[in-house]
Parts: sequence; structure tokens; C-alpha cells
Amino acid sequence: MSDLPAPTTSLKPSDLRGILEYVPMFRGQIFVVAIDGSVVDDDNFGNVITDLAVMKSLHIRIVLVHGIGRQLKNLATERNVPISDAYGSAPTDDATLKLAQKASAEVGQSVVRQLTRHNLKCALTNAIRATEVGVLGGVNHQHTGKVDKIDFSLIRDLLDRDIVPVFSPICFDREGDPLRVNSDLMATELATGLQASKLIFLTPHAGLMIKGETKVNVPLDELKKTLKKSPDDVDSRLISKAREACAALEAGVPRAHILDGRVFSGLLTEIFDKVGLGTMIHANDYQQIRAARKKDAQAIYQILRNAANRTEAVVTRTRQEVEQHIEDYFVYVVDESIIGCCSLLPLKGSRPKAVELAGVLVQPFYQGKGVGKKLTEYAVQEAERQGYKRIIALSTQSARFFQEVAGFAESTPKTLPKARREKYEATKRASKVLVKDFD
Repeated sequence: MSDLPAPTTSLKPSDLRGILEYVPMFRGQIFVVAIDGSVVDDDNFGNVITDLAVMKSLHIRIVLVHGIGRQLKNLATERNVPISDAYGSAPTDDATLKLAQKASAEVGQSVVRQLTRHNLKCALTNAIRATEVGVLGGVNHQHTGKVDKIDFSLIRDLLDRDIVPVFSPICFDREGDPLRVNSDLMATELATGLQASKLIFLTPHAGLMIKGETKVNVPLDELKKTLKKSPDDVDSRLISKAREACAALEAGVPRAHILDGRVFSGLLTEIFDKVGLGTMIHANDYQQIRAARKKDAQAIYQILRNAANRTEAVVTRTRQEVEQHIEDYFVYVVDESIIGCCSLLPLKGSRPKAVELAGVLVQPFYQGKGVGKKLTEYAVQEAERQGYKRIIALSTQSARFFQEVAGFAESTPKTLPKARREKYEATKRASKVLVKDFD
């Protein structure tokens, strides 16, 4: 179990409009959801199935994989039977396999019961054939198995008939003998072979913890580097999921999520809220900065308005003004949602040729996570690429950021061309003038 109490979610019924934005993107997509045995045991499990029912109503196709670690350990304690491994990665002896089969049957019934209560059709299948792991490093893994073959056509037939395939970590080999397979590994094999859009791990933990910090999002390259060079930095309870997430993304699955399955509406929050609840592991195309498009005007306006409501340092602009000058804006996109923006405004009459960097703004949850720095660095590179010799920023509260992080130097209003200087003086905001020259 997690040492911390389950957090609460911020998703509200009023967020339906935001959910609907994702419907066209996720319609018909396959999500593989791996549920830890401890989550199945939790009082919130019925709510997890409700979340899945909502997702299915939006035409998202669900494949379920359940674990049995918690139940297996509980049975071992109740019967005073030592087990060789609870999670299907180390050797599985005769006694452990026997208890694992009983635990799997009990958990499978719990899953089917809840799916039935929510009027969801499901099928426990033998679409996965296993084979023995065998001897690794001189150690006989006995009844521990690995995926040998998956009948993807059978699984797709079930999905086409609106049936939820449910997979247990007890699989069978060619002769029909049972083997204990790690559920994280199974989920990855399924997600990869089905070309799923998401691989989702529901755990009793808030997310993937690295160096004691629960991450909101982690680039694939960064996580791979951590697992290779300093695996001890990753929470040992989640390292299997971290490794399987990397394997899935390397094989083409766009996103993997690790989140707390004990949170009411937590799954919906992770999938449909711009901030999410747990950790998203993403390939390199997950986050990007690009030129704004006309359809981005409303999102940019909302960021500007929210920032203006929080501080006087931000100049308000109407939606029409944003739309009229959309070509001046750049946006920072996370999973197709705009979470930050900035603009480059040409300064007419400037010598040398200069451009103003304005409105570097980031949604509150993403502040302090390097988004503003990336936007600023991108804007500086873009200004230089466009042939400007100088970039200028005016700031009442962020001068230190521009100087220490972005390499700007403080100047005076005399640096501004005449028209911009007159506007500067008229506002009486006494903004600091920060300048960066290009060689």
C-alpha cells in the first residue's frame, strides 16, 4: 500500500465541456488499463469501473488486465504458506502457483461482478498463450511464465462486439498448464500488439516518483536514461511499471500513465483534464512549441485573461485582438492542450532591427516546471532565425528571470524606438527594459 492517503480529484461535472474536446481524438481508440490487485480491493474500485463505463460511452475501447499481488500475499498470510514471489517476476514455486490461481479466480470474479453491475459486457479469455521463463542467470523460474503468443484477432473481435476483454496474470502454455505471468508485462504486450493509444497503470501510488518527487510528466528519453544510469532514483514499487512503460512507448504506444486508482474520478481526471492526476510518460512529440493558429485564439485569450486577473503585471487583451494578431503568437502544447504562450511583436523604426518578446505566460499548474524558460528560449531562437538583431522584453515582475535564466541585460527606455517608447511612457507602468543582442 502507499504510505500516503489517496488524494482527491479536481474534476467536476462542469468539466464536461473540456471532456468533449477529447472525444473526436479518442473515439475508436484502444486503451489498455492495468489494475493492481490492491486497487481491486479498494472501496473506490466500483468508481473505477464507472469511469471505464463513461469512457466506453465515448466510444473508447477498453482492454483490462488485473494483478493479484495483494490478494496472493493475503492468502499466504492467512494460510501461513511461504510464497516465492508475489508479482510474477521472480521464481514461482508449486505452493505460490496454487495460491496465485485461487487469488486470480477471486479477483477475476470481482472484476466481472463490477463490470456486470455497470452493464458492461466482458469476457475472460485465453487469448494469451504463455511459455516458461526457464532458467535465468542460473536460477530456475519454475512456474513463472512470459507471453508466447497473443491472438489479437480474437481480442479485436471482442472489441468490435463492444465486449471488454479481461486478462488474468495466470496464463496457460501449449499443454494447458498454468503459469504465473507479470501483469505489467502482459499489459505492455497487449498495448503494443493492439497499437493502443494509451497504456494506463492504476496503482495505490500518486504517480511515478523519481528522487522523492512525484512527476507530472516524464519524457521517454529522460526516463530511459534514469533507469539505465541511476535506477535507484525510481521508486522501487513502481520500477516495473516504469520499465514496461518505456518498452511500450519504444514500440509505438504514444502515452503511458501511472496514477492512483483509489481516487474518485481519478481515471477521468487523468485522461480528460489538462493537468491530469498522476504521471504521464510520453514520447518526444508529446510537448512542443509551435506558431499559433486561428483556432488557438480562445485558449490564448483565456491564458491572458486568467493571468491579468491574478496580477497587474499582465496587459489585458480582447479575444478579437488576439485573433487579429494570431501570427505574432507561439503556443506551448501538452497532449494537444495549450498550457503556455508568448508573442513576438516587431518594433518598427528600431535600430538595430528589434522585436519585442511579450506575454510569456504559463497556466498555474505548469509554472515552475520550465515551460516559461522553454518558451523564452524558443522565442529568442525564432527572433534570431527571422533576422532580428535584438530582442527586447518589458517586465515589472519577471526581470530577474529574463536576466538570470534567459541571458537578457537590463537597459533603459531609450533603447526602445520612438513609437514604442511613447506607449511605454503613457502606461506609467515603469517596466524594466531587458535586452538581448544577437551576434
